[in-house]
Amino acid sequence: MTDGPRTATTPDTEQACGLVSDGIEAGALVTLFGHCTVDYEGRAASTLGPGDRLVVLKPDGTALVHTDEGQQPVNWQPPGCAHSVSVDGDALVIRSERETPEELLVVRFESVDHAALFDPTDPSDLSLVGTEADLRDRILSDPALVEDGFEPRATERETPAGAVDIYGEDADGTAVVVELKRRRVGPDAVGQLTRYVDALERDLHAGREVRGILVAPSVTDRARRLLAERGLEFVSVEPTADGQSADR
Repeated sequence: MTDGPRTATTPDTEQACGLVSDGIEAGALVTLFGHCTVDYEGRAASTLGPGDRLVVLKPDGTALVHTDEGQQPVNWQPPGCAHSVSVDGDALVIRSERETPEELLVVRFESVDHAALFDPTDPSDLSLVGTEADLRDRILSDPALVEDGFEPRATERETPAGAVDIYGEDADGTAVVVELKRRRVGPDAVGQLTRYVDALERDLHAGREVRGILVAPSVTDRARRLLAERGLEFVSVEPTADGQSADR
């Protein structure tokens, strides 16, 4: 997470890109205000011409585009999307992409008047709602949330690297380590999952494959790259409590 709020007034494109990139990587709340265009492709297609707008990128993958009117965003992306930022000529380009269904929101800033990132941690968060225990219970009651054919065998299985949240097997009988996180996570969670997989590979019969699956609402771009590099997997699941439902 960030060391505290960071802001920039009338930053140049490179400065704005650096701040936004840092915020996305850290799982921070990022806001930008400036002159931009907005393009969306997905269930339909839309384009907003140049105008002054506020863009909010939330750590759960939500993206919101607001104008100076109304309480609803003029365009948005739901939780679980992957945010990215780049520089194209003199423009700052924000992309928010969803895989299932395929949706892409592209905001192209000609100029940025203000950019900021904030640590969104709320110390008053209700600890009994949306806990990792809720997420575990949800998967135990519906293992297909991880993948079809997944069969949990144990919870809190001890390894030399620590206790595995859920240990099981896939439809082919391959050992599976499932690491649960109730919030958007970064590289630290990938490192933790890697240690569990390595420990179980040493404990189980020689040569037996062990898959590692990180289950969380969303992950940072850097975490997603590390998962791919290490042959690990990610499944997006929201924790719920008291029998409430949530989108996968």
